[in-house]
Amino acid sequence: MAESMSPSQFQQRINRYYKAATSILIEEFAYIDKIVGDEVIAFFLPGLVGPDHARVAIESAEKLLRTTGHADPDGPWIPVGIGVHTGMAFFGAVGSSEGMVDITALGDSVNTTARLASTAGTGEIVVSDAAYDAAGQPRDSLERRQLELKGKSEATPVRIIRIGSGK
Repeated sequence: MAESMSPSQFQQRINRYYKAATSILIEEFAYIDKIVGDEVIAFFLPGLVGPDHARVAIESAEKLLRTTGHADPDGPWIPVGIGVHTGMAFFGAVGSSEGMVDITALGDSVNTTARLASTAGTGEIVVSDAAYDAAGQPRDSLERRQLELKGKSEATPVRIIRIGSGK
């Protein structure tokens, strides 16, 4: 996208995206970990979001795709794909005693989520079966895939939720 825009136009588009994403995430009590380039990383912690954290994460992903125009006939104003996973992770302060400290989440579940996001196409939410089951979603006709993810010894079963045509 940046290739087809001036730096100023790209900055305006990214700011619009950040505003949309952070608004949705804050509304749902997600913890926003990082914003890097066109990537927004957020955690739906049970202690903040509640016991339905997996369902809220999936619904927030759907809302973000709709907000960015993926359901519009003309397609999205910014192409986005999302990964959703749930599992145990370390959440807290990391860093050094010399002063560089960050609050983040670490662990296999976090890495798996990042890998899922990297496989998501425009307008897709790639949801691990673990997150899908934790969300209490009915077994339905969503597309199923088995993904070979970097750093994982076994294939990861996922479901694909599509918003719009994926233009």
